[in-house]
Amino acid sequence: MDDSGNGVRADTLVATVRGVLPSLTPAAQTVARLILEDPATVARSTITELSAASGTSEATIVRTARLLGFAGYPQLRLALAAAAAQPDRLVPGDLAPDDPLSEVIQKVARAESEAINDTVAQLTSERLGLVVDAIVGARRIDAFGVGASGLVAEDVAQKLLRIGLSSHAFQDAHLALTSAVLLRKGDVAIGISTSGETPDVIEPLSRAKEAGATTVAITNNPRSSIAELAEHVLISAGRETEFRPGALASRISQLLVVDCVFVGVAQRTFDSSQEALASTRRAVKEFTRRTSPARRQP
Repeated sequence: MDDSGNGVRADTLVATVRGVLPSLTPAAQTVARLILEDPATVARSTITELSAASGTSEATIVRTARLLGFAGYPQLRLALAAAAAQPDRLVPGDLAPDDPLSEVIQKVARAESEAINDTVAQLTSERLGLVVDAIVGARRIDAFGVGASGLVAEDVAQKLLRIGLSSHAFQDAHLALTSAVLLRKGDVAIGISTSGETPDVIEPLSRAKEAGATTVAITNNPRSSIAELAEHVLISAGRETEFRPGALASRISQLLVVDCVFVGVAQRTFDSSQEALASTRRAVKEFTRRTSPARRQP
């Protein structure tokens, strides 16, 4: 919670606005984009000045503030002013076609760092604990994702498999649906989507819920379809831009969430996890030793 008692923290406000942007009305999106483009200026603007700058009504600005989790525009301004106290986070950082490579390096690195910090700020131990509890007690865990999020789904599955849990990742919608309808009460289905609107993830997660499984969403957008569908929602905060679809910032924020879930599960199942990790390491090591080029030479 931020100091004004609203549900959005000042240090993650810009990330929150970016995450919910796709689910806002066109008029509210206009106001939200001004916040993203120049949050410091919005913080200094009266509602009349912002209305003129955005070409929207004052009522739209108030509604937008409320959609973002604030009581009204004054509270939104206070949060933006607090965020402005961290000026390095308010400097525009989108990549441009004529950026020199030295600047590309700095902007990309900063985007990854901000993704981690913003995700940590929004990841509460309470929400994480509920997901850990569900996985620890699950008979089976399915993870659904496509594209870059599909890579994260694979990471979820292989991590849990290494500690002896029955886990599977699905990037193909048909296979995901086939598995989802066979889940049952006590199983866990994890849907991963940056936008929260990926049909190939929403549908199997919905079918898993109908089958009685506990549903978890990992997404940037807390107002998205996948978030509304899931019983538990873990917010990631990576950002994709025109030059960076499937950007590392999106994946690294999702992977951070996955790592926190994994460590939580491993802690709760410490003895069995340690035994499983030792066994899997030993099996891989023995296989590598037997099949190494040096061993195959006559």
